[in-house]
Amino acid sequence: NQKATENSRGEKSQHAEEAAFYMNCRAAYLTVLKSSLENIKSEEQLSLVLQQAGRNPSQKTINKYWTSQTTSLNFDEFCAILKKEKPATKGELLEAFGKIDTDKAGYIFHDELYKILTTRGDKMTWEEVTTITKQADFNCSGKLDYNKFCELYLSTSEQCCKAARDRLEGDPRMRQQQFGNQTENPSEGITLLVSKPSPRSSSRTEHKLAKGDSRAPSRPSSAASGKASISTTVTVGASSSRSTKLIMEPDTMKEWQCAQSKGCFYLEEDGEIISHKYRLHLPQRSAVCITIKPLNIPRVEGKSCHWLSVDTALFILKENETQENLQLVSFTELQNKEVFGWRGELGSGVYWLLPFTTGCRLKKEKTQITGEAKLLWRDEDGELALTEEFRAALLDIFETIDLDGNGLLSLEEYNFFELRTSGEKCDQEAWAVCKENFEMKKNELTRQGFMDLNLMEANDQDGDPWDLWVTLLSLGYNKALEMTEACPFVIDICAERCKPRMKAVSLEAGGSQLGRAVCRAVLHKGEAQVLDGSGNIIIHTCRSGSRITAVIENKSENKVIIHVNNEQSKNCLNNRGLTVFAVEVAPKSMMVSQHVMALNEQEEWIYSCVHSIV
Repeated sequence: NQKATENSRGEKSQHAEEAAFYMNCRAAYLTVLKSSLENIKSEEQLSLVLQQAGRNPSQKTINKYWTSQTTSLNFDEFCAILKKEKPATKGELLEAFGKIDTDKAGYIFHDELYKILTTRGDKMTWEEVTTITKQADFNCSGKLDYNKFCELYLSTSEQCCKAARDRLEGDPRMRQQQFGNQTENPSEGITLLVSKPSPRSSSRTEHKLAKGDSRAPSRPSSAASGKASISTTVTVGASSSRSTKLIMEPDTMKEWQCAQSKGCFYLEEDGEIISHKYRLHLPQRSAVCITIKPLNIPRVEGKSCHWLSVDTALFILKENETQENLQLVSFTELQNKEVFGWRGELGSGVYWLLPFTTGCRLKKEKTQITGEAKLLWRDEDGELALTEEFRAALLDIFETIDLDGNGLLSLEEYNFFELRTSGEKCDQEAWAVCKENFEMKKNELTRQGFMDLNLMEANDQDGDPWDLWVTLLSLGYNKALEMTEACPFVIDICAERCKPRMKAVSLEAGGSQLGRAVCRAVLHKGEAQVLDGSGNIIIHTCRSGSRITAVIENKSENKVIIHVNNEQSKNCLNNRGLTVFAVEVAPKSMMVSQHVMALNEQEEWIYSCVHSIV
């Protein structure tokens, strides 16, 4: 009884926290917008709403959620963003200042503050920094007391949240407005692994892919629940997942015309994966062969390529009247070792190529790196130089971001690099300055020019490698200069009757387009099983080469919570990193339950999964 009471209290506390969270979300949202059913329609609105919720978003953060393809964000999606973007704590702020205040004096000189805030990250203007340094509460004698500054920053943030809540409480019209896309009580929210993009049950009938929240629920036992359930078992022999069938046949395709482009998967802090996206234009109907594989960069002996074991795929979507109206054509389901491919016939027109990886092997690194690779050194004249190890890493980076593989960086290619590392773009004027200072050919940056550019950045910071490390970490490198949280890839397209034209157009998360494509591919190619006793819940399982994907389809009018139990699986790993978990599936929707791969492909692996309704 005592345990039951404690569990009940824990659940009530959890519900109360969730209710408070959604109240803060709604209060912030309604400070900027008239209704929680109204959508955020610009970057500026998103920034304002986040500020009202006590966040201080950088431009890089805004770019992560407002991409080139974003036209609006609804209340549910805003709540999902807030769950990811936690407010800064005093400890985190002090730690950041502590890296600047190496003497641990508790102060930073204004001159140093001006230099940092106007040259690094989201650069501030001199006027904005002056506004900070004029605050008498935490400034004296040309120095900033950053402990007091942090206290004021956090109290101001809380005041923003409180003002929004007070406004909500004081306005009966706002209190009566619908809560997101539903009118149900927020305290009834589920805090198990919840589907994305909505932290609440969505009333939309549009099919969506959901990505799990990082919180792990208690370990449910599907077998003992007595609820509707279905078991799926697939046994795969050692290495049999890697077909030996040739995808591209040199003899029959030697007259075909080809196009190639490189790209990269990058792992975000929250575990989300972003990548380049491509537009393909075919001037006429043609037989086509499309492949994708991890990019094999020539390496220094003894250095391993962590990313070569990462699975890759490409989803091919046809553009109709608008970019939003994309129709799934197919995906790269053929496999030959690390190459995934598709062969078929495509009509003339514009197609979108969306790269995909399951996240089974590309995930946050758990191994702690002791020590830090040296990036810079000074010669006998005291001049800064790049270490051999850092030069090798920069050459690998150049190879990755040189998308067309011509040995030079165009402004377009360089801007993908800039967007990833700083969140900003280099305009034509800045590119002209680069041309004056660094080696270029045909208005494109050479390898040496790229090296010199990084050396100049090091000199600008008087040998402080901080900014260089920010760049490296954002590109998936760890402190040992190993690329462990990124996977460069290469796409090849050959067409029999015409010259295909392919162009990288953005660098962002796959979003709902890719999510729908994955689900539709599984429904089309997979095997369907109806949950016993529940005709409206269908589990679709599809094996494609070296991976298995399960999709849950909910045809009912109500949300459902599904327990997923993989305890009987052997030699497997999944994208969620959990053996047992639960997901919430919105009404009239579908979502990926999990992607599964072999832990060791040289041995037999068994996928044995039980899905059951809670």
